Amino acid sequence: MLKIKEAIIVEGRYDKIKLKNLVDTTIIETNGFRVFSDKEKQSLIRKIAQMRGILVFTDSDSAGFVIRNFLRGTVDKSKIKHCYIPQINGKEKRKAHGSKEGFLGVEGVSDDVIIKAIRKSGATIIGEDEQADREEVTKADLYRLGLTGRENSEKLRKALLKHLDMPSYLTANAMLSAINCLYSLDELKNIVNELEI
Repeated sequence: MLKIKEAIIVEGRYDKIKLKNLVDTTIIETNGFRVFSDKEKQSLIRKIAQMRGILVFTDSDSAGFVIRNFLRGTVDKSKIKHCYIPQINGKEKRKAHGSKEGFLGVEGVSDDVIIKAIRKSGATIIGEDEQADREEVTKADLYRLGLTGRENSEKLRKALLKHLDMPSYLTANAMLSAINCLYSLDELKNIVNELEI
């Protein structure tokens, strides 16, 4: 079980149940979109973020990104980290039907996927050696790799997002944030070089 400094923010009860078996930290539910109008929950999340930081761990569908973006605007940027799971087609066992977009949520992905996502998010794992600082991917790197500001950038970005099992609707900024959680600059260069478009 990973012991994490940051509190984890999830969408719902089943996400919380799933993570409680894998991580030792405070886990807070947004109760889906209810967090938008729940001033007390927003205040609690801000206080916890100030004290120990938060790790936002929402589903990889559009609703998850709406919640993630709302929290990004609610909490001090320096106190928030983002954990991304890949878009994996399927449905949770407890549900009769899959999600609107057909992707597994946090509760539906494997333990290994969750642990890997947490490790790559930059979460502070207590008791483990500090991770070596790795070179962050910048907007300038995205430009150099042809992912922004070029004639075929949008096509290349979509191909990259599909290859990485990330949501196709990510903006360049959101993609940059997700990539920095998951890949080093060298890894990204290798992936982009292998893409066929």
